[in-house]
Amino acid sequence: MDAGTLYGLGSTLIFVGAIIMVIAILLMLSSNAKGKGKARGGGAIIIGPVPIVFGTDKKSLRTVLLLAITLTVLLIILTVVIHFMSE
Repeated sequence: MDAGTLYGLGSTLIFVGAIIMVIAILLMLSSNAKGKGKARGGGAIIIGPVPIVFGTDKKSLRTVLLLAITLTVLLIILTVVIHFMSE
């Protein structure tokens, strides 16, 4: 992969992430407007191949854990594929 392709891929991922954040904020605002919203949340910090997961309840913690594990596996697969393509 050349630098232009990686730059385009990175820019696209940043743009998609921004769109997902806007959609999540709009969904959160719409559920709070109806008066039935409940604050829950979670997050993950991925350092290398190790995800550190935190959350406010078991359901959000489980969801974030599954997403973090999926992202970690995809990252490892992508790293191996790129390594063998560069040889």
